[in-house]
Amino acid sequence: MTASPPRLVREPQAPPAKSRPHLPWVAPGTVGDGIARGARTLLGRHAGVLDVVGLVLVVLLLLAAVVGPWIAPHDPYRADPTSSLLPPGREHLLGTDDAGRDVLSRLLVGARSTLLAAVGVVVASTFVGAVVAAVAASAPRWLDEAIMRVVDIFLAFPSIVLALGIAAALGPSLTSVVVAMVVAMWPATARLVRAVMRQTTSSQYVEAARLTGMSQRRLMSRHVLPNSFDSVYVQLGLDISGAIVLIAGLAFLGVGAAPPSADWGSMVAQGREYVTTAWWVALFPGLAITLAAVGFALLGDTLRVRLDPTVVRA
Repeated sequence: MTASPPRLVREPQAPPAKSRPHLPWVAPGTVGDGIARGARTLLGRHAGVLDVVGLVLVVLLLLAAVVGPWIAPHDPYRADPTSSLLPPGREHLLGTDDAGRDVLSRLLVGARSTLLAAVGVVVASTFVGAVVAAVAASAPRWLDEAIMRVVDIFLAFPSIVLALGIAAALGPSLTSVVVAMVVAMWPATARLVRAVMRQTTSSQYVEAARLTGMSQRRLMSRHVLPNSFDSVYVQLGLDISGAIVLIAGLAFLGVGAAPPSADWGSMVAQGREYVTTAWWVALFPGLAITLAAVGFALLGDTLRVRLDPTVVRA
């Protein structure tokens, strides 16, 4: 009688440990790794490095806007001729400008006005554009075409040229810049929302609701508008990025906030005369503008991928 072969008993294996997402250049267990894991928790498990970078930049900008005036190491408006154009050092981490004012303090204080102005411009222009698009979508065909032709006339002018002309006519101030940029930016939002509404109104569920006898006003407020705002949410991040650059550009051209306001564009304009002798005066405000614009642009791209299931990121 032959002996039966021994039975192979598989040892129980421990479940694989969950990988902790972290940025490639951040060591696990550090503060940076904790920030990266928190960002990916908010953005989702499949968030990429650029998604995390965009969220971190936006969060840092928001923190600077909220607590910047309280953590500024020096008075951002106090001029000290004896400390003019000091290079970055222990006393002034980012150096001083031609009036002896601390560059880091002015950057922190300027973050609030820059962010508030950019968000205010985008919210106001989005509201105006959405209202115009809703009126055009619910109006008769001839009125819809007339409104869209007016929008096309505004879009024929470059945003920077239109905003520059309006801001120059109103006078140099941050309020003038906000008004000018709202006038320059709302047509693009109106065109986008109107295109999305036209696609939404031809959907089957909207046609079914129309056949039940639902009024045009209720049809717009209950079905068309709520289902047309996903594209607007995606566009908000990109619009804020563009608004930051446009605000800085107008301030650089001299139609922004009047001196001695701590405006990033004005700081770049003041430092352009000292690019070869005091590079830090213009470099650090320019970096702040670039990082803020990149952060909101990356966040807008992240929202686009998450809200639109048809978009596949390469």
